[in-house]
Amino acid sequence: MIDVHAHLEQMDFDNDRYQVIEGCKQKLKAVITCCAHPEDFDLTMQMVEKHKGFVFATVGIHPIYIKEITEKEKDEFLDLIKENKDKITALGEQGLDYFEIKESEWQQKQKELFIEFIDLSKELNFPLVVHSRDAFEDAIRILEQEDAKQVLMHMFGAHHLLKRVIENNWFISLNTIILRSKKHKKIARDMPSEKILTETDSPWLDPAGGRNTPLNVKIVIEKISEIKKVTFEEMDKITTNNAIKFFNLKI
Repeated sequence: MIDVHAHLEQMDFDNDRYQVIEGCKQKLKAVITCCAHPEDFDLTMQMVEKHKGFVFATVGIHPIYIKEITEKEKDEFLDLIKENKDKITALGEQGLDYFEIKESEWQQKQKELFIEFIDLSKELNFPLVVHSRDAFEDAIRILEQEDAKQVLMHMFGAHHLLKRVIENNWFISLNTIILRSKKHKKIARDMPSEKILTETDSPWLDPAGGRNTPLNVKIVIEKISEIKKVTFEEMDKITTNNAIKFFNLKI
């Protein structure tokens, strides 16, 4: 089992971060933690260094932070990513969020930043983890127009656009929301198994309403296997191999 999208840098883990990681090592093959703000970069790199071969990192600027990151900070962060590319597995989560950001001028700035990260992903030959909330059409259009290839649609929820995702040969990741969301269940049903990855988006989306952890990726795999009508072991093997292949994990 691999959790391809967690946020281990969040303060929810401040009291027991390394105990959580050690617990995950007993059950999972790897955890990919997502650094979505420049201020979380150092902690993310510390986790990758301390848990080599188990904790991997994606790095980006979440679109909800578009108003608070200056142009100078953004440029410095892009340089930092390039300098540390050997410690990074992918870029993201990057993309568009029209749920949190309503103003058209700031949505436009999200698009511009998104394109910068798509360009950087090509330059560094990194996969790109895409966040698209209430902005699926625009996110897919930009990815297509920029000819992005190595794409993972994180927590993808637009079933009506699934055909385009499949045609573009992109991947999607499903998390614990699949337990209660009909649209995500439909996506699990209709997405080819060889293009599905599993995640938790920890510490959020805990099925019991508390703090989610990467261990709950097991619940996600159980639900996908139920929907796909295959055994847990088969779906676990498929999604684990998908993650290793997509992120080129050295484990």
